[in-house]
Amino acid sequence: MMQFNFFLKLLKESFRDLIPIIVVILFFQLAIIQSVPDGWVNTAIGLCIVGVGLAIFLQGLEIGVFPVGEGLARDFAKSGWTNWILIFGFLIGFGTTIAEPALAVIADKAASISSGRIDATVLRFVVAGSVGLAILLGVFRIIKGHPIHYYIIAGYIIVVTVTFFAPPEIIGLSYDLGGVTTSTVTVPLVAALGIGLASNIKGRNPVIDGFGLIAFASLTPMIFVQIYGIAVYNLVDAQNVTNIVIKATVSSPADISFESIIYGILSVIKDVIPILAIIIFFQYGVLKKPIQNLKTVFLGFALVIFGLYAFILGLEMGLFSLGETMAYQLTKRDSVFVIYAFAFTIGFSTTMAEPALMAIAKKAKDISDGKINDFALRLFVAAGVAIGIALGAFRIVDGGHIHYYIIVGYLIVIILTFVAPKYIIPIAYDSGGVTTSTVTVPLVAALGIGLATNIEGRNPLIDGFGLIAFASLFPMITVMLYGILTERFEVKSDTQIEEDLLHDKLVDAENMDLTTVNIDGSGIRHSLSLEFSAVVIIVPIDKKVDAIAAAHKAGASGVTVLNADGIGFEKMANFHRASFEANDALLLFLLPKYLVNNVVKSIIHSLHITTTGKGIAFAFPLTHMKGISLSKEDIFKEQAYQVNFKKDEPIECIDIEEEYNDSNKKS
Repeated sequence: MMQFNFFLKLLKESFRDLIPIIVVILFFQLAIIQSVPDGWVNTAIGLCIVGVGLAIFLQGLEIGVFPVGEGLARDFAKSGWTNWILIFGFLIGFGTTIAEPALAVIADKAASISSGRIDATVLRFVVAGSVGLAILLGVFRIIKGHPIHYYIIAGYIIVVTVTFFAPPEIIGLSYDLGGVTTSTVTVPLVAALGIGLASNIKGRNPVIDGFGLIAFASLTPMIFVQIYGIAVYNLVDAQNVTNIVIKATVSSPADISFESIIYGILSVIKDVIPILAIIIFFQYGVLKKPIQNLKTVFLGFALVIFGLYAFILGLEMGLFSLGETMAYQLTKRDSVFVIYAFAFTIGFSTTMAEPALMAIAKKAKDISDGKINDFALRLFVAAGVAIGIALGAFRIVDGGHIHYYIIVGYLIVIILTFVAPKYIIPIAYDSGGVTTSTVTVPLVAALGIGLATNIEGRNPLIDGFGLIAFASLFPMITVMLYGILTERFEVKSDTQIEEDLLHDKLVDAENMDLTTVNIDGSGIRHSLSLEFSAVVIIVPIDKKVDAIAAAHKAGASGVTVLNADGIGFEKMANFHRASFEANDALLLFLLPKYLVNNVVKSIIHSLHITTTGKGIAFAFPLTHMKGISLSKEDIFKEQAYQVNFKKDEPIECIDIEEEYNDSNKKS
């Protein structure tokens, strides 16, 4: 039941995050293009499938990928086998990247662009090897405790230096490859590995040291692909000298059949198998230790597979083709500002729905003790992507060289690195790698090629690529700005808030005027001025679970369940002869006063107690409450409730007292 409720919560959040995409598409399609798109029914169904798939995917991460990744990191850290940890990091990076479908597609396109100079298979091995090396370096940095910005700044300098020697045909492509090598499955596992190592190595901070592996995986392909391009363009002659023309084409919605579904699921399984094989080898072959909760872990990976496939299937059912159609139609319009507006809004909306970003944001919130708000982090990342894609569209329209923009962007990142708080820097670097994945890349690529094809004087091979690089760069800037703002406005972690809340409070269980509670996570009982009520629910025993679920949904954190039997005396001559068997359930909830109305309403509506259902619900105030456990959120809300309640209370008391005095005077 708890897992089902968790899934419903994820489902609600998933559809909430899809709303921006729907709004953007409807606005530009109806207000700007002024036409109803073909296949809008498929698109609507596809969006529903996307929402469900996203929720399944996230639940799979929580019960499968994250626990096994952090468990491996913990065991490696305790073992002290540095070489094995580095080998594991390399193989995870290499194995997950070589099977990445997006990389295979781009490698084939690169081969055609180079007239045969670049071999698609060799390019895939170059990129996969560079990602493996990146994860190895990232793990080495965590073990040694080196500041991440030394590595990243050095990497930026190498990228910029190599760019001046690389052929123009390879620059935009290499920048884009830095953004597509971190897949939706790879990112959570790599993040779990980094955080797990930093949490279990003495002297490491999981916030400062745990993040950063994804940033390495996005940076190294830019370097090695450009070096590979320099080599082949200077040392290898073109095998096929042809005039290659790339046109902005519009794809059609995918045809869904039983065979295509099976093929799609097998394709996702193929992408996940290298990860599972590496995990099983190191878990059983190196660590020689069984995976805890093996069935749950495999269930989590199964949910990841089916959730990710449903997510991709939903996108293919019209959303990709619709986005490409809109990009193509907008490039035909006279106003370039409409193009910039579309680039900004589509970048923002697709990033808000990105599964990998959701996973990283949730993990950042958890290990930062609530100081980093996951939704705020996603907003700043999405704003960075939106600005980056809009600026990239401007570059194509204006005709500027991409490396000038990238160099300026890197300089801003370097400056902010020395200004932003330390805990946000690795997260900012990682944000650039998780924003260009399943949702964003196809729409952004269609926009770039469409612009470069339809604007006179632009070369789609040179100018059409690079938008993904912009989408990877600017989130680093906006996330660092988010960190600076949190420090400026003195945003506190949950622990700091708890310390402020409990400052100068009595830890005195003997004071009968105060409620003594145990705050979750503190391990200490505190006496506070709080008001509680007892809510009693008596319902048929078969409705017990429904009543508990309704109360939990309304905020109740616990319940005492008793079996009960209710009888009426009206038609009973001698109740001593009656046989009493429990056919009712008595549920007792001890709640802060602010929760009472919500819990009672939720239960009576769910069980229809006030209409057709059976049951009794009532509440009464409690005094001398001692020993109950509460969360910090419950305490905040209860104190706020009391402040608001007492704010109105004196006015009512004064009015009543005045009326009483007036009546006495008249008497």
